[in-house]
Amino acid sequence: MTFDPANRMVPEEDTASTEVRNTRLHQMGVTDQPFPELDAIAERMREITGASFAMVNFVIDGRQYFAGLSTPSGPQTLSNGQTPGREMDLDQGFCPHVVNRGTALPLADVCAYPRFAGNRVVDELGIRTYLGAPVKDPASGVTLGTVCVVDTEPIPWTKEDVENIKSMAEQVTSVLQRREQQGE
Repeated sequence: MTFDPANRMVPEEDTASTEVRNTRLHQMGVTDQPFPELDAIAERMREITGASFAMVNFVIDGRQYFAGLSTPSGPQTLSNGQTPGREMDLDQGFCPHVVNRGTALPLADVCAYPRFAGNRVVDELGIRTYLGAPVKDPASGVTLGTVCVVDTEPIPWTKEDVENIKSMAEQVTSVLQRREQQGE
């Protein structure tokens, strides 16, 4: 992985990891269909952390896809009035950084971090806090995606929050393994 200073938002990943990730996700049936099990995990992450939005996100075929998504049931709180969708470009959000670095990333207030403060989700959607952890493929060791929560207000993440989100990532890995074994 290298860092491109001209595009500080998306660190480049080696081609081999990208190819392995795409292959493994296609083998597991992760392309563009929501998974009810992953929606339930996202809902649980929202409950545990108190964040407004939670996603189970996979980086596949040059984009981010939220196979699991939980949003508030009431009026949306995004500053631009849009409802979060299931797909996002790689230059948006913080998950591509978690995928590339392979470790959890707690950002209590994204605006306090110059590298992340200029991210499009900050300006366009009003996102102010992020907590994400990698979802790893036990067969290849490649990071497939993330579990994450975001909010429009800063949240001071604790060690317990980080451990909880890592545990949720392990649950996603179990769901993917089960789906692959069952040939879904």
